[in-house]
Amino acid sequence: MRYYRNMLVEGIGEEGQAKLKAARALVIGAGGLGSPVLYYLVAAGVGTVGIVDDDKVNISNLQRQILYTTPDIGMLKTFSAGQKLTALNPEVKITLCNCRFTEENAEKITLDYDFIVDCCDNFATKLLINDVCVRMKKPYSHGAVVDMRGEVMTYTPGAACYRCVYDALPQEGQSSASPQTGIIGAVAGITGSIQATEAIKCLIGMRDLLTDRLLVTDAKTMKFISLKVKKLSSCIC
Repeated sequence: MRYYRNMLVEGIGEEGQAKLKAARALVIGAGGLGSPVLYYLVAAGVGTVGIVDDDKVNISNLQRQILYTTPDIGMLKTFSAGQKLTALNPEVKITLCNCRFTEENAEKITLDYDFIVDCCDNFATKLLINDVCVRMKKPYSHGAVVDMRGEVMTYTPGAACYRCVYDALPQEGQSSASPQTGIIGAVAGITGSIQATEAIKCLIGMRDLLTDRLLVTDAKTMKFISLKVKKLSSCIC
């Protein structure tokens, strides 16, 4: 009965739900994007969900990071998230990795997972996630949010990757991702929910993913724009 409404969806059924139960998804970053992604993957019954984050909960997180509550301030995000998610669905195995995602540990961390979700908040880690997933032929979802704008793109082996859109780190002063930049929490929720949907679709084997496309959400105008992304022959990946 827990997954009854999942199984009523065309293309899922008992077979699709069994695929979710057998699947392993890794979420890198347990913040504004990671919160809705983690909630929805665990609620959907993805069998194993990994969390990578080395941060602690602070009061400024609570405006958008819906996994946490005021009593969690000062607690490790991985530990707090693990508690909430286990309470939501004890059937799902939650694995915690309280560390930064780096060149040194990236392949080891991602090795046993079927789908990766990029919910981090900096360009360097986003490029690293992309490069590792391309190298290891791992499908993954890129997500980013700032102000009232969000974007999502899905990579599968052979498709255009994140470096086909952003091939290098922004120059100093060009990046808008910083603690001094505003974010509407609900926009992070919209973006993360799209990422979770892409992960579920991919793990079940559904088509029509956001491959070779960058979906941009402008919450000010409530317009969703799908931009075609061409796989570049010059891409370093």
